[in-house]
Amino acid sequence: MIVRNLQDAEKSSRRVEDPGGNWNSVRLLLKDDNMGFSFHITTIYEGADFQMHYQNHLESVYCISGEGEVETLQDGKKYPIKSGSIYILDKNDKHILRAFKEMKMACVFNPPVTGNEVHNAAGAYELESEEVSKA
Repeated sequence: MIVRNLQDAEKSSRRVEDPGGNWNSVRLLLKDDNMGFSFHITTIYEGADFQMHYQNHLESVYCISGEGEVETLQDGKKYPIKSGSIYILDKNDKHILRAFKEMKMACVFNPPVTGNEVHNAAGAYELESEEVSKA
């Protein structure tokens, strides 16, 4: 059994800050935990407006608190996001996330991340094998 506490993880290397200043992510469950997915509590800062394109991962995002919107770039549709909303990037959707009020999000990634990922120039997380090959 694995038991972790969010407040403890926030004070550890499990907390990753976006170099662009849009978010922080506390990675509670990672690849090394051997569960087949990773689980994060991510804070999207108020006023954040940034593009992502998870080409290597599928992601589900549940909004715990806050308010914003997600826009899919393929069709330009905008979806309001508030407490109780979930959006699922089941087709590696290229999207923009905007936070009108700071948002707390519970995020699940498949395949799982290793822990230190931040978005690359395309707005994606690299796969572990790609990270290693670039070292």
